[in-house]
Amino acid sequence: MTWIEALIFGVVQGITEFLPISSTAHIVIVQLMFGYSFPGLSFEIFLHLASVLAVLLYFWKDMWEVLQGFFRYIAHRDNKDRTKFFFGVYILTATVITGGLGAVLSDTIGEGLKSPYVIGSALILTGFALVFIERFHRTGRKQEKDMTFLDAVIVGLGQTLAVFPGISRSGATLVVGLLRGLDKDTAVRYSFLLAIPVILGSTVLGVSDFTMEMVTYVTVPNLILSFVVTFIFSMLGIIWLIDFLKKSKLIYFAIYCFAAGILVMIFIDPSVVVEV
Repeated sequence: MTWIEALIFGVVQGITEFLPISSTAHIVIVQLMFGYSFPGLSFEIFLHLASVLAVLLYFWKDMWEVLQGFFRYIAHRDNKDRTKFFFGVYILTATVITGGLGAVLSDTIGEGLKSPYVIGSALILTGFALVFIERFHRTGRKQEKDMTFLDAVIVGLGQTLAVFPGISRSGATLVVGLLRGLDKDTAVRYSFLLAIPVILGSTVLGVSDFTMEMVTYVTVPNLILSFVVTFIFSMLGIIWLIDFLKKSKLIYFAIYCFAAGILVMIFIDPSVVVEV
């Protein structure tokens, strides 16, 4: 791998991780463009660590408040900590559902669903979901204090769909959260905080894939470069998305997903299957 390719992988992973356009799909597309097939999930998981580091640094105050309120409520049952306690429960609930069902689906969907044709179709499906939530669904008013256990269960189920390459994790949680009546700020914040345990959990499960074969394949300098670039662009993506959604609409992401999905199906050999 050249340093330019490592740079491109970092930029693509960083930008797409938190936008509702599927980072997995874009990493696969870049692999196909460069002709790479990484050993296991090691490189992708490595880049995800840089993304989750960006989320942790950006939302550390939010995470700290949730953790403090969660454990204070357990210890003292103070009503002022009740909202934070249940918000923590909702994060754990969605994470457990995603982890459990995601593991089952990953073992059963088969490699055929990782083809360019399926990835393109999933991107288009993501686009339709974004159009629906933007054009045909009235924005809700539920905030953190108004959430329910059922909201967490359904968002967790929606997040599980991201096991299919081309279905955006952030897009799925955002769309399902809005369908459940969350206001946009709460849905976006919940989606970002859910990314932390999900990505960290997948990293723990994928530790066995971290081998010297991957390090040799990519090289240490390129691993460092791609990690730093992924972190920087993940942070920029978080800041930009939060600001963008305050002023603009999800329809622009839908248009991008339609275009990307169609291009993938037209220009990439449909017989190709990539390990992701």
